[in-house]
Amino acid sequence: MKLNAIVAGVGMTPFGKHMDTGLKALGASAVEAALADAGIAQAALEAAWVGNAAAGLVTGQECIRGQVILRSIGLGKLPVINVENACASASTALHQAAAMVTAGLYDVVLALGVEKLYHPDKRKSFSAFSGAVDVEAMQEIMQRLQASAKQSGAKSGSSGAGEKRSMFMDIYAAAARMHMEQYGTTVQQFAGVSSKNSFHGSLNPRAQFREALSVEEVLAAPMIAEPLTRPMCSPIGDGAAAVVLVSEAKARELGIARPVRVVSSVLRSGWDHAYGEEGAGEVCSQEAYEEACVGPEDLSVVELHDASAPAEIMAYEYLGLCPKGEGGKLIDEGATRLGGRLPVNTSGGLLRKGHPVGATGIAQIVELTEQLQGRAGERQVEGASVGLAQNGGGNIGVDVAAMCVTILKA
Repeated sequence: MKLNAIVAGVGMTPFGKHMDTGLKALGASAVEAALADAGIAQAALEAAWVGNAAAGLVTGQECIRGQVILRSIGLGKLPVINVENACASASTALHQAAAMVTAGLYDVVLALGVEKLYHPDKRKSFSAFSGAVDVEAMQEIMQRLQASAKQSGAKSGSSGAGEKRSMFMDIYAAAARMHMEQYGTTVQQFAGVSSKNSFHGSLNPRAQFREALSVEEVLAAPMIAEPLTRPMCSPIGDGAAAVVLVSEAKARELGIARPVRVVSSVLRSGWDHAYGEEGAGEVCSQEAYEEACVGPEDLSVVELHDASAPAEIMAYEYLGLCPKGEGGKLIDEGATRLGGRLPVNTSGGLLRKGHPVGATGIAQIVELTEQLQGRAGERQVEGASVGLAQNGGGNIGVDVAAMCVTILKA
């Protein structure tokens, strides 16, 4: 979808373990920060889209999540649209909000993503991820994952999915083993992703984990599901991120000095296709590039969905950052590290910034906006002018359930 919405302000909480902070307080903190950043009063908001994936399972809050959060800071009357779309909930909320501004229905809107995943009962947290597949096919999915693990000799991956860890780590592990077999990608390259993102995360005061790790430390960490060690898996987390979007006319009225424009956002669901054929990632990115009138070579900075280290390497390929099967080479070359030709996940990514699933997509937009406005501090990419965010959610068959690719321009 060709868009023309302008980011007026962004706000975000630190991501992490906030056991004593509820959804309302997390969401309120991000919204108030975004409004302050935009220099806009609450009363100026005309509508709000609120992304959340798992509150019903983890906290019990169903049906009116957005209204409950916004009313807690006195935001009522305006239309509130609750958006649930697995890990792509927040990017979907942003997509819808930007579309309505572009269409001329509103001049000032809010897009918020918020999530609480930490719970004293870890099985509740993991159940949030187990619901992001076809639950009627759960037995078949688990059997397939266990068969893949046993066939490759993966001992850790043969049991415990959905109980000791998110079952998505087993899905990513199976995809990683296939990528290694097909293209010769190495465990060291996967570890290189985690090491790179840990360096970026060490520079981000809002990241859940701030310790920089070497490749050797990543490889020496406890095994979760072969070949994924713990730092190759994104952690669960609590947090919120918000964006205030305005029309061109409103941006002129506000005198926004460094406008960042949402020029393209493509949202699709996956479909049934053979392994290796084009899927949602390829199609969404190709459409986004075409609508934004840019190509991969024009990008300055990328925030992508590294829910696991192998997922980042695979995303390099379907986003067109390199040829198929050559994602690992970008890690070897240092191309996607700060100082490289195309820095990826300067925030630390999901691996280090954390992954409160309903907030992740807008957290990516916060990072890109700050990069394009030259206010990312130690993480700043020099001369950043075009940013891409890729956020996927859920899994059905060989494809994601939801995929969103968004392009921003300074």
